[in-house]
Amino acid sequence: MSRDNLFAFIVFSIATIGFFIWGYEYIPSHHFLLFLIASIFGIFMAFNIGGNDVANSFGTSVGAKTVTIKQALIIAAVFELSGAIFAGGEVTKTIREGIIRFPETGIDPMLFVLIMMSALLSSGLWLFVASKKGLPISTTHSIVGGIVGAGLTMGFMTMDGKDALGMVSWQGIGRIAISWVISPLLGGILSYSIYSYIKTRIINPTRISTIELKKLKKERKSFKEQYLRDLKTKPVEEQIRILSKIAIIDEENIDAEKSEYKMAIKSMKEREKTIDTFRAMRKHIPIVAAVGAIIISAMMLFKGLKHLNFDVGLIGTVWIICVIGIVTYLATLAMINVMSKSDAEKSTNRIFSWFQIFTASSFAFSHGANDIANAVGPFAAILDVLKTGSINATAPIPNIAMITFGIALVVGLWFLGKEVIMTIGSKLAEILPTTGFSAELGASAVILFATKLGIPVSSTHILIGAVLGIGVFNKDANWAMVKPIVLAWVITLPIAGGSAAIIYMVLKSLLGL
Repeated sequence: MSRDNLFAFIVFSIATIGFFIWGYEYIPSHHFLLFLIASIFGIFMAFNIGGNDVANSFGTSVGAKTVTIKQALIIAAVFELSGAIFAGGEVTKTIREGIIRFPETGIDPMLFVLIMMSALLSSGLWLFVASKKGLPISTTHSIVGGIVGAGLTMGFMTMDGKDALGMVSWQGIGRIAISWVISPLLGGILSYSIYSYIKTRIINPTRISTIELKKLKKERKSFKEQYLRDLKTKPVEEQIRILSKIAIIDEENIDAEKSEYKMAIKSMKEREKTIDTFRAMRKHIPIVAAVGAIIISAMMLFKGLKHLNFDVGLIGTVWIICVIGIVTYLATLAMINVMSKSDAEKSTNRIFSWFQIFTASSFAFSHGANDIANAVGPFAAILDVLKTGSINATAPIPNIAMITFGIALVVGLWFLGKEVIMTIGSKLAEILPTTGFSAELGASAVILFATKLGIPVSSTHILIGAVLGIGVFNKDANWAMVKPIVLAWVITLPIAGGSAAIIYMVLKSLLGL
């Protein structure tokens, strides 16, 4: 085991053991065994969320070679953990509203605990299998499938079939199925559009002007070489006379030979100066940066930081977003002006590499703030029942639980995330800094708009669609890799639900409930 892996394992072990010790004091002693089992299942689920869902955030950055896998793991770990701990929320709903509704009375709270435990374990197992195969899937769909499967099993065992089926919102399940198409399609369309703008307005004009400038410089070099070759054919005395006259600085004594050479060189240099290889960059990149900053900051304020309840109002929030956009525009323009003496094409890639790290970090923070609830939400419901003995509409999340699950998420990313990162970063389409940024920004924009409009979408599906949108534009999409990924999406609900049903019956039998 490497030193880094050993360090991650030690931190994970200390956090887990500390959480068990805390639970021993927090939970009534007769429920400690259930707490222990539920904690293992919940931490296992968080670990696998890290290995699959979190890996999405930096897959395109690794594919573009903006960062190495190790650097991506470290940066993603910082932002995912920060999002989970500082913006993950203090209260979570115990039941996935819109998917399944349990009876308000007549249900044994301990059976509810078994449902959530079964959902956590089944979802964690399916995520583990998918991660090992490098298949990015939706953790939200996985946990929903687990809750529905275990909930239906409980319903069929305690009530008649009609009432059991009536607990499930099949319309909600239908919306999830529709999202399998909507999510990647929206992501693909937007990333295609963003990259099309970058390609036609920035990359192509910059490349054309760079090629033209190189051509002129080559002509000037060829002219000098040809002039020297012609000069060498003349007698030595003539060569010395011409070279000495060319070297004269006094403008009053300028002669024909000097004028011919100098004027030709001057004319060539003037033509070179008319070609501004940074013109397209100076005109369009600040606009792209400003729009990207507005989208990312809006996603952070409306989604990533929504649990912190900033009391600035809608107008104040919009003002903050606009200020961020303006500052980003000016800062990017200044940065381009500083770089104007460098190679234009290399500078373009360098700038978008910086943008890419920013968008990926924001994506990771927002993900940590929201999707950690797929593990800590059901666990908080279990914890609340074990503590109070009843099923409540909401359940508080102790800080130590958020920290422990956040650490589990990061460690899962460290040990399992490489396969999914490689799938997104290199197996679906060729990723460069410009294409990676387009995919991340497109995915962020779709997530933001879908969140505000209440459209049920998956961030994983959106990002996969965004990467494929780039592949379609560049005609290098790997459709053979898409087939197993889409199949995994389709079978996530039934596999998570079916395995949760089996686990529920096993736990009920073993625990005698």
